[in-house]
Amino acid sequence: MKAFIALQIFLVIVAIGLQSNAARLKDIANVRGVRSNQLVGYGVVIGLAGTGDSKAEFTSNSMVRLLDRLGMKLTEKDIASKNVAAVIITADLPPFARAGNKIDITVSSIGDAGSLKGGTLIQAPLRAADQQTYAVAQGSVLVGSSATGVHETVGRLPNGAMIERDMDGDFASRNMFRLTLHNPDFTTAARVAKKVNMELGGKYASALDAGTIDLITPPPYEGKGVELLAIIESLQVSPDTKARVVVNEKTGTVVIGEGVQISKVAISHGDLALKIGGGEGKKDGERLVLLNDGANVGDIVKAINKLGVSPKDLITILQTIKAAGALQADIEIM
Repeated sequence: MKAFIALQIFLVIVAIGLQSNAARLKDIANVRGVRSNQLVGYGVVIGLAGTGDSKAEFTSNSMVRLLDRLGMKLTEKDIASKNVAAVIITADLPPFARAGNKIDITVSSIGDAGSLKGGTLIQAPLRAADQQTYAVAQGSVLVGSSATGVHETVGRLPNGAMIERDMDGDFASRNMFRLTLHNPDFTTAARVAKKVNMELGGKYASALDAGTIDLITPPPYEGKGVELLAIIESLQVSPDTKARVVVNEKTGTVVIGEGVQISKVAISHGDLALKIGGGEGKKDGERLVLLNDGANVGDIVKAINKLGVSPKDLITILQTIKAAGALQADIEIM
């Protein structure tokens, strides 16, 4: 019963989306150069209650080097504590980050540590793909309870890293910007260029391909790139997409996109008969679904739901219609 409700709810959501599908440009496109960067580093978590690495040689080496920098001369044999664990540190450096800002980080054990709970990450540099250090991490590790199914070998440090260098982006003085669509589509790209040109009162935007729109800075906005982008990203554009049906076989959920149509077809599945575009009456003991020409997947789902057909059978019917070439849409099985 829950599966049928899920199908009906998704149909309502899709119907609402079709009535008002205009979106802000900032929600369907990015400005090239405005993106986050991945950071990674290696560090050591100390203060564990006997749940650290037991045989990891690299952990001992790391502690020897760390203590050496602090003025203590020790060897690996002097460090036999299980209160230490080696970890990999990951983080995302947001665009326009400034030195002194803090970001969240994640630490993941790379040895045989049993838990990072209660540990403290010792100061560790975070580097980007260019091998430059952009942040330094340190702080107490937060780990969820094992009773809730959380892996205790992975922890979080909210505001656990401090940015050490500015991420500059000279947007104010640019004379050209490039927009890239999240979902490339020729129709959407053309609509974006047309909308931008109407707003700016001239031919300043042009679609290069299905996913790229170039924007020349108009004379009134020279040196005012931030103001220009603020206007552009708030424009309402109706994105166009290919007709698609997404089916989740595990949950029985069917999500239907816009423009999905079905040609004339007749299908028999067990005691169920589905006929689109007319046909003969039903036979004895047969459950019949008759739909007119131009019916879409939503019509089929609604009609079949009323007959109490299981989600699994519904998915089989949709796959069969697609295989027969009568479904004018891509079907994606998850």
